[in-house]
Amino acid sequence: MTMSSETAAEGHGGASVSKRDFLFLMTGSLAAVGTAATIWPFIDQMNPDAATIAAAGPVDIDIQQLQPGQRVVALWAARPVFVVKRPGPALEELKNPKLLDGLRDPNSQEPQQPAYAANWSRSIKPEILVLVGVCTHLGCIPLFDPEPNATDPAPDWPGGFFCPCHGSKYDLAGRVFQGVPAPYNLPVPPYHFPDDKTVRVGENPPGQTFDFNSILQV
Repeated sequence: MTMSSETAAEGHGGASVSKRDFLFLMTGSLAAVGTAATIWPFIDQMNPDAATIAAAGPVDIDIQQLQPGQRVVALWAARPVFVVKRPGPALEELKNPKLLDGLRDPNSQEPQQPAYAANWSRSIKPEILVLVGVCTHLGCIPLFDPEPNATDPAPDWPGGFFCPCHGSKYDLAGRVFQGVPAPYNLPVPPYHFPDDKTVRVGENPPGQTFDFNSILQV
């Protein structure tokens, strides 16, 4: 089905301006100053049981207007899904040896993603990242902070996702840093591209199998 969404404004550390039944659309640009994301409190609906996940149908997300450095957020299986279009410099940073040395699972060895996303970009198409946006520590929603910064939201910030609840950090592939409370990378859901304009979340590519219930933690 096609996801019907409302647009919510974002500001650094800000809250959602509008939302309807947790279906919403948010974008944040690398060019924007102080880009961040809405923080949702951890609620029961964000931690559905296996039956709920199994029953969830696929969700189509329109990405034809998504620009480099922007993110779309939609809902699948009662969880927020982040879709990010990564620009070239951000993709090159994902392979930076200094960055890799600071990550807990840089090569995606833990089963937090399907086999078809167990690569350096954790994605089918390097420029398009698809993640379940729930911190693997206590289930908060990380901030989207894609712009590198020397001090904010953390020293030597390379761009990525930051959870202000307890300071967990992830790069722009959703890979968790060492020395933070979160134990695992952000999960990658089953997804594929039925056409160049659409990401379909909740459905594997033809010929591929992946059960989201097999991940270690979300």
